[in-house]
Amino acid sequence: MAFYTAIAAVGTAIVNLLKDASRTEFPQADFKLLQASDFTLNSAIPSPEGASVFLYRVTVSTQRRNMPPRTDEIGVRFRPSLPVDLYFLITPWAADPEKQLRLLGWIMRVIEDASIIPSALLNELEQNGKIFSSAENIELFYEPLNMADMSILWENLKQVKLAPSVTYVARMVLLDSSSLLKVYDPVQARDVPFQEMN
Repeated sequence: MAFYTAIAAVGTAIVNLLKDASRTEFPQADFKLLQASDFTLNSAIPSPEGASVFLYRVTVSTQRRNMPPRTDEIGVRFRPSLPVDLYFLITPWAADPEKQLRLLGWIMRVIEDASIIPSALLNELEQNGKIFSSAENIELFYEPLNMADMSILWENLKQVKLAPSVTYVARMVLLDSSSLLKVYDPVQARDVPFQEMN
């Protein structure tokens, strides 16, 4: 039961996943969810080290475009969920290049080890309720960009130079509808008006 807040919840969950895992290996690391306007030298680079998580693309999923109507636990039917794929650019930052590359390898290993994000982590964004039901999980897949696309992406971010990064996709994030699906009684009899011809 993830409504429009699901997109923000997935971004926050990735940041929280990295924060939780960093306590032993990189205790000073800072992890941030960024938007395009944050990519300036002063705000994009965590101090003294860390990583940024940036949602750079959202598409409607082509894997299951025609979803059946959603039915809640008491049988009420709603319009079908909208499945979306979320593409994230994850960039490690550090003053020392060797440490930056260590962070990059560590990030890739952490995400690979926890590629299925459970609903408990996804629901950390919401304090007074649930965004995802306990049965809902989100899978993160490594989704490489070719060098040309990566260069175009960084060129559009302007003030920050190209940095070693990885791209991941969260597939089939369901944005549920709260619009009820009208249910009509089955047809019992046909009533076709008959008009005599003269």
